[in-house]
Amino acid sequence: MVGCWFFTSGPVSLSAKIERKGYCNGEAIPIYAEIENCSSRLIVPKAAIFQTQTYLASGKTKTFRHMVANVRGNHIASGSTDIWNGKTLKIPPVTPSILDCCIIRVDYSLAVYIHIPGAKKLMLELPLVIGTIPYNGFGSRNSSIASQFSMDMSWLTLTLPEQPEAPPNYADVVSEEEFSRHIPPYPQPPDSEGGACYPMFACIQEFRFQPPPLYSEVDPHPSDIEETQPVSFIL
Repeated sequence: MVGCWFFTSGPVSLSAKIERKGYCNGEAIPIYAEIENCSSRLIVPKAAIFQTQTYLASGKTKTFRHMVANVRGNHIASGSTDIWNGKTLKIPPVTPSILDCCIIRVDYSLAVYIHIPGAKKLMLELPLVIGTIPYNGFGSRNSSIASQFSMDMSWLTLTLPEQPEAPPNYADVVSEEEFSRHIPPYPQPPDSEGGACYPMFACIQEFRFQPPPLYSEVDPHPSDIEETQPVSFIL
């Protein structure tokens, strides 16, 4: 209510809101507000971002508050109404919010206020948090999570065979030509006179290319004779 005691000129009302609380440097804050001027004076709506720095040391507290950005609306004549349908206010490069420190604290707020000549400002203050990671929207995040869980899960219905299949025969997989190709020729020593000479580590080469044993669930060499050891007791 603009005026004092019985000398009032009419009320001035203000309502404002923003989409969210967290923003980053360089982002623009859309402001939705409705200002109604039922007084006899010309008013001017404004919006500003304030930074509040609080220092705590030795049981003492010191606070500094200053404006970092502002925007101004049009004049509103008596009996008129103005609506801000997403009026933007860009955030300048500022320090991110510091909320969990015991010696320093940095807070931000968005103030939507009305300058009334000859009267106190009508102010509505909304808290802000300035971060470092831009906001992408919960809708896109939920859709990405849903797409991850909507992939084909038919592999869960696969079952293991009751009896495992035997591996293929080694001779069917490795041909004789490929087997001979992997054996490098070894030169004979100069002091040999036509005698039998075997390559060095021949046993290792042969072991390397030996076929694996056949897979079988039955022991091909069962032990029919059980070894028994005599047991003696001393009474």
